[in-house]
Amino acid sequence: MKYMKIRLEKASESYIVGVLLAVTGGFLDVYTYVCRGGVFANAQTGNIVLLGISAADGNWEQIWSYVWPILAFMAGILLTEAVRKKYRYNPGLHWRQIVIALEFVVLLCIAFVPSGPWDDMVNTLVSFVCSMQVESFRLLHGNAYATTMCTGNLRSATEQLFYYNINKDKKARNRSLQYYGIIFFFIVGAVVGTALTRMLLEKAVLVVCFLLLTVFVIMFIPPAEQTEAAYRTDGKG
Repeated sequence: MKYMKIRLEKASESYIVGVLLAVTGGFLDVYTYVCRGGVFANAQTGNIVLLGISAADGNWEQIWSYVWPILAFMAGILLTEAVRKKYRYNPGLHWRQIVIALEFVVLLCIAFVPSGPWDDMVNTLVSFVCSMQVESFRLLHGNAYATTMCTGNLRSATEQLFYYNINKDKKARNRSLQYYGIIFFFIVGAVVGTALTRMLLEKAVLVVCFLLLTVFVIMFIPPAEQTEAAYRTDGKG
């Protein structure tokens, strides 16, 4: 029987995972802004700017609403690197699945925290899990990208578009379209997140939990080289 090559990428770098996480990123950003006191969970640049405005206005109490998410983002990066170091060669769950599971549990708990006095805590926790996500999923088809913010993706997309126009390099064109696609799905997440958050309030984050659960399952798909090796072992090559 003719050997059939199955093209399964490394799941964490696949486009479907990138799309789902981009939707998640856009959703969470509007969730905290619309429902949790006007704080950005993903893009800490926005929080740093708002912190500066509060400092300039002498609104010292409001400053802490921005300081805690920034610090939580930093803590999430540190924890993610610790998880990667300890479980990188874990024969069971992939270390990225452990990160997704942690993100899922935290967001599931947040869904049952009412809006109001606990918003600062919720925003801090969302910033924490978003930093874990952006640190864990950094490559799309081998190219650097982000799932919780768009500035870098927009730069890379436009840069690759320029290279395509100059050299007619189809790979550059495809990379550009992939980046623009991720930005598009981030916007989709923001649009859907706005509508659902206004409708469901704090419970809207359960939609993100479902998306993360889907990513968790997808990551059980083996990389292409493992699948091909299995076919050869079974004598189907």
